[in-house]
Amino acid sequence: MQWDPGQYGKFAGERDRPFADLVGRVGASAPRRVVDLGCGPGTLTGLLAQRWPEASVEGIDSSPEMIAAASAAGVTFRVGDIAAWRPSPDTDVVVSNAAFQWVPTHRSLLRDWAAALPAGAWLAWQVPGNFDSPSHALMRSLAQSPRWKDRLGDVLRHDHTVDPPSAYARLLLDLGWDADAWETTYVHVLTGTDPVLEWVRGTGLRPILAVLTEAERVEFEGSFAALLRDAYPPGRAGTLFPFRRIFCVGHKP
Repeated sequence: MQWDPGQYGKFAGERDRPFADLVGRVGASAPRRVVDLGCGPGTLTGLLAQRWPEASVEGIDSSPEMIAAASAAGVTFRVGDIAAWRPSPDTDVVVSNAAFQWVPTHRSLLRDWAAALPAGAWLAWQVPGNFDSPSHALMRSLAQSPRWKDRLGDVLRHDHTVDPPSAYARLLLDLGWDADAWETTYVHVLTGTDPVLEWVRGTGLRPILAVLTEAERVEFEGSFAALLRDAYPPGRAGTLFPFRRIFCVGHKP
C-alpha cells in the first residue's frame, strides 16, 4: 500500500488534535532522545523538537512517500518498520500517533520496549477506536458483499487490532510502569462533498484501493459514498463525524 501525504493532510487540523492531547500528558523535562513511530509527513514530529530542542528527535515511518514529504527543523527522518524498531539506551520518550492499529504485534512490542527503555522513560501512543462506527462497518460489509467478496477477500483484516484503554493500562501496570489511559470521542465537523469518504481515502480505505483497478475503485467508492451519505447526512454547518480515539501514556519509575 502507498500512502498519499496530500490526501492524508486534507484533514490535518482534525488529525493533529489527538497528538497534542497525547503529548500533553508526557511529563519528560529534558529527554536525550525522542522517537516518533509512524511519523507520517513529520509535521507533528517537528512539535516534539520544538518542545525538547536539546533532544535528538527522530521520526520513523514505513512509507517512503511519507518520509519523502517529511521535513521539520531539528528532526531526523528515516524509513523503518515499527515491528523491527528497538530503543537505544538513551531513548527517553517514545511517541506513536495513530499507527499501532496497522501493527498486529504491537502489544508484544510494547512489552519489549517497556523492558528495554531506561528508568524515567515515557511511552505514549494513540490509536483509533472507531472500527465499529459506520465509516468502517459499512466499508467491511460492502467489501464482503457478493459483488466484492471474492475480489477483496480479507484485505481489511487489520480492523479490530486495538484494545480498550483499560487493557493498555494493565499492560504497563503489570510491567511496573505508571499508566494513564483514556478515550475521547471527537465530533469533527467536516465540509465539502462526501467528506467522510475523503477522510477514509487517506487511511482506512487504502488497503481496498490498493488492490482494485481504476474502474473498480470508481465503482466501489460510488457505492460506499452512497452508504456514507445515509450514515452521515450533511447539515447546514457540515457533516458531523464522531471519531473515538484511545490513548495511553506510561512512565517508567
